[in-house]
Amino acid sequence: MTLLEVENLTVSFPSADGVVRAVRGVSFTLEAGQTLGIVGESGSGKTVLTQTLLGLTPGAEITGKAIFGGTDLLQLLLGEI
Repeated sequence: MTLLEVENLTVSFPSADGVVRAVRGVSFTLEAGQTLGIVGESGSGKTVLTQTLLGLTPGAEITGKAIFGGTDLLQLLLGEI
């Protein structure tokens, strides 16, 4: 049973120097009972990815899907549900 499915997640922030693309096209599936480790260099978007799934990236432009237990988290967080 799929617990979490993230598909083509993209997170961008406006800045004085232009748009910062913090997360670009991340996709993964996590089944119930599985563990997922997220690794990468400093500044690669690990924290922004997880904060976005929790709704902790105010002001970000977010696209993609994040389905948790049948509910699209991104639509829920953006007030579209």
